[in-house]
Amino acid sequence: MRTRMIAVAFDCHRPEILAAFWRAALGYGTVERWTDEDGTGYVEVKEAGRPSLLFQPVPEGKTVKNRVHLDLAPAELDQRGEVARLEALGATVLAADTAGPWIVLADPEGNEFCVLPRR
Repeated sequence: MRTRMIAVAFDCHRPEILAAFWRAALGYGTVERWTDEDGTGYVEVKEAGRPSLLFQPVPEGKTVKNRVHLDLAPAELDQRGEVARLEALGATVLAADTAGPWIVLADPEGNEFCVLPRR
């Protein structure tokens, strides 16, 4: 029996801000919010047929490079145009001169992700 991935979870300080960034970056349409029994508030962005992105608050900050990251490919713009769009949403370019075809960016809380050429 297989297991189905339902969400990618992001530990963060500001779930609302990070959820808004990724919702705009990926074009997700639905936002859900809930509080668990301990009073912790979560924000989840959803889009039919795609894994949800879950933003959960944690007290500690990010200290090292991510061990897992997202690779994105633009659907409409070229790679540089997509990077500019993501920068306007709050991303920061970390490395644009890599040996590969990707450009490394960070979201508003410093989580690395890559933008590859349009496919």
